[in-house]
Amino acid sequence: MGNFSILFCIYFANIHGGSYPQPGEISLAHNGVLFLDEMPEFKRTVLEVMRQPLEDREVTISRARFTVNYPASFMLVASMNPSPSGFFPDDPNNTSSAYEMQRYMNKLSGPLLDRIDIHIEVQKVEFEQLSEKRKGEKSKDIRERVLKAREIQNERYKALDISSNAQIGPKEIEAFCELDETSFSLIKLAMEKLNLSARAYDRILKVARTIADLEESEKILSHHISEAIQYRSLDREFWNG
Repeated sequence: MGNFSILFCIYFANIHGGSYPQPGEISLAHNGVLFLDEMPEFKRTVLEVMRQPLEDREVTISRARFTVNYPASFMLVASMNPSPSGFFPDDPNNTSSAYEMQRYMNKLSGPLLDRIDIHIEVQKVEFEQLSEKRKGEKSKDIRERVLKAREIQNERYKALDISSNAQIGPKEIEAFCELDETSFSLIKLAMEKLNLSARAYDRILKVARTIADLEESEKILSHHISEAIQYRSLDREFWNG
């Protein structure tokens, strides 16, 4: 995990003397998924390298004689423990000090988290829940709903060179993510209370637009905004960035 020039960005044919950049894991994940298990265990310098590709969907390498761009439009999925010991701070099994937990969390900077659309905190599953018969939604039904949402997005952006909400920029957000008075007041309150950035604001609107599409709702409603805000859980933790 320590060699970021191999893991991310670009590695060279000969690291100590080669000069022609080759695509690394970020570009190899283009149009796919890049999964980082135990995200804080990567060096912070490695993680910070991803900020530009997550924003621009490409990797740019500049050298004295040339500049190379590699495509890097990928879905980043990452996991982490709530503390170095693997337990939540209020769990009796947690052996990590407050300082250790703070240091662990600070490996993920605010600017990096801003570029991740959805943060979800997964609570411990009790034995009773594991052993009971599950009656969740069928995968087939979920798939059909997702495909329908993708059709809606393809139709919405057919005049543009994009096909999904994840690809829209500020102009498209303004055009396709209009809010009613209630929704606007809700996101305004969240921005003020959680001290969210402008980038997080855009992320919330894009996620809310997607939730609305999954419900086949033409408009973004207040409960779509409310749900999207709930998916910014790490913005509510004690990060120093």
